[in-house]
Amino acid sequence: MGVRGLQGFVGSTCPHICTVVNFKELAENHRSKHPGCTPTIVVDAMCCLRYWYTPESWICGGQWREYFSALREFVTTFTTVGIKLIFFFDGMVEQHKRDEWVKRRLKNNREISRIFHYIKSHKEQPGRNMFFIPSGLAIFTRFALKTLGQETLCSLREADYEVASYGLQNNCLGILGEDTDYLIYDTSPYFSISELCLESLNTIMLCREKLCESLNLKLADLPLLACLLGNDIIPEGMFESFRYKCLSSYTSAKENFDKKGNIILAVADHISKVLHLHQGEKKLEEMLPLGPNKALFYKGVASYLLPGQKSPWFFQKPKDVITLDKQVVSMCTDPESKQEVLMCTDPEYKQEVSMCTHPESKQGVPMCTDPESKQEVPMCTDPESKQEVPMCTDPESKKGTPIYTHPESKHEVPMCADPELKQEVPMCTHPEIKQKLPIGTDPEFKLESPMCTNPGIKQEDPMNLEPEIKQQVTMVSDPEILKVAQAQHVQGESYLVYNIMSSGEIECSNTLEDALDQALPSQAFAYRPVRQRVYALLLGDGRDDSSSCPTVKEWFVYSGNPLKHPDLVRPLPMNLAGTDSLDVDTLCLEDLHAFIAQALCLQGKSTLQLADLQLDYVDPRAVQLGSLLVRGLTTLVLVNSACGFPWRMSDFMPWNVFDGKLFHQKYLLSEKGYAVEVLLEQNRSQLTRFHNLKSVVCKACMKENRRIVSRQHGRSHHSGRWGREGSGSHRTSSGHSRSGQGQHWRDQGPGSRPREPDQWRRCSSSSGWSN
Repeated sequence: MGVRGLQGFVGSTCPHICTVVNFKELAENHRSKHPGCTPTIVVDAMCCLRYWYTPESWICGGQWREYFSALREFVTTFTTVGIKLIFFFDGMVEQHKRDEWVKRRLKNNREISRIFHYIKSHKEQPGRNMFFIPSGLAIFTRFALKTLGQETLCSLREADYEVASYGLQNNCLGILGEDTDYLIYDTSPYFSISELCLESLNTIMLCREKLCESLNLKLADLPLLACLLGNDIIPEGMFESFRYKCLSSYTSAKENFDKKGNIILAVADHISKVLHLHQGEKKLEEMLPLGPNKALFYKGVASYLLPGQKSPWFFQKPKDVITLDKQVVSMCTDPESKQEVLMCTDPEYKQEVSMCTHPESKQGVPMCTDPESKQEVPMCTDPESKQEVPMCTDPESKKGTPIYTHPESKHEVPMCADPELKQEVPMCTHPEIKQKLPIGTDPEFKLESPMCTNPGIKQEDPMNLEPEIKQQVTMVSDPEILKVAQAQHVQGESYLVYNIMSSGEIECSNTLEDALDQALPSQAFAYRPVRQRVYALLLGDGRDDSSSCPTVKEWFVYSGNPLKHPDLVRPLPMNLAGTDSLDVDTLCLEDLHAFIAQALCLQGKSTLQLADLQLDYVDPRAVQLGSLLVRGLTTLVLVNSACGFPWRMSDFMPWNVFDGKLFHQKYLLSEKGYAVEVLLEQNRSQLTRFHNLKSVVCKACMKENRRIVSRQHGRSHHSGRWGREGSGSHRTSSGHSRSGQGQHWRDQGPGSRPREPDQWRRCSSSSGWSN
């Protein structure tokens, strides 16, 4: 996360960059300098999750009541000294960071494999050095903080950019997180969450000004340094040979510094002593070995420019425009330096950018007057007709765009240039996100669908050898519905709904699932039928016109998925006549007993009692079952969000319905054959509720011609205090292993890589797992 090698460099080579500060004292100083202004810290919540999760147990699905208490203590500590907290969460993964997202997910898979290997070998939870955050932690942290009265925001792009922008524009006390990108952004002071002592409110402030002083650089040089070292956009290996060339010519290498530290010093030295000599005279590609990576490199540097900021490192003709998702980066002349500089415009922040005449081209651009704004609007010449075409001005970016008149509707539509087709194509403007989208025809479904193009940076990533997938964007036609969905997304009130409606693309990170034990389905498959019906609810199911059936791109992590491409999943019609079933046919009676007993016993437990629970040992199946249930809760949050919140969100919050250790305890007892009364801790008043809940589940399964059976045949059973279970136990199994039945979750229907390695990924349409 962040700039490669910079965290270690700061800690070992330049420790003076780090200064111990006290938040209470900083807040007092802030109030004295800005009377009437509440000291505010903007928190990158995604960076803080592993530090907030302090419960000792993390393997069983999460100690949610303990975690909620820890969050409450964190919030209370800051509010007590008059500091306001604003929490930002990642709302979506930007396309140019998808490769990095995939890389981390695959790395997590390897870590999870080691965790399950440890559990099977030692029958206990691994040490904190193998810590893996419980499934759904980010989602439920959002709702926990809202429950605690905190302002939580969900990003419309990468969260670190929005965090840095918010901190800069709102004069915040600082940013709390753990990401070296915050040393690169020119924004509020950056504080470390990992060094925070909550009792004293002391932490470490990492000073970018001192970093520049140590490296003999300017603040505007830091984005350049970050990209040459490698970050989430620029692969670390892209400029490896360049860095070693810098190191070989670096005469001030220090023997007591490690190799990475000397590399950073050498690259910084090259920037200050070589590149600075030609700054403003030569383009970056003339000074650096960018080669085919030029566009990607420019994109990486520009990604650090906050609204209104500019970079002196860009020297291009004024016609060049780099589009970064919703951020428009363009060229103009710095009135002080007389050099062209790159400026950033973000439609969210209403910043204006104008284009200036390049001093070398000496070319002027014809202007006409916009009758509404009374401002001059540039004209462009159509290369085919040789006629001047009026250009429309984007109200957000103020950038001129050629006009195209649709032959049927007679409506004027802005044009954009497609660098591959060498021609201009019509564009449509999304009413909410204010992003220009060329109208293209999807070759697979014969539909006109908005497609995002990036004229300035559209280029194959040399590190990605996979064929490029054509970006299909599914849009909801009703702007009011999308407006509501976006507002709920930004305020952190919903889950995935806006992603589905705006881009038709969602992702789900790793879950504690055993890749070597296929007796249980991956949560990605178990809840896919539910998601498919949500897609139908939000996007339509194509029943009126099968050719227009939309698909949603799912980036879900599961065993055997290399994440080279998303799974394309079609909606399924809603079944209003009955209740849709997941049909998880590897669920056995012992699992069901443990789930129900946990839910009933949780209500009478205090947070302290749950924290004090001790387990005889850790069972890998129970670990996966716990994570499976929590992912089910996140799916319920999605359903509730898509349906307009007919139920209270608190009903799905895990601290109200689930505790990992308590479930694990019940599972171990159930596996050993203990009676229901023992699972219910001798509480006879819960027996009726237990059997009622069990009956509901069993009847639902019988409608699907499936009986929930036991795995205990042939084992000795413990009667406990009140004897063995009666005839209502549904123990009708012959004792066979269910691992073979579990195999079909990977081999049939959605997920059938071994049998149809490409077809199911491109378009999954079945409601179950049979072909």
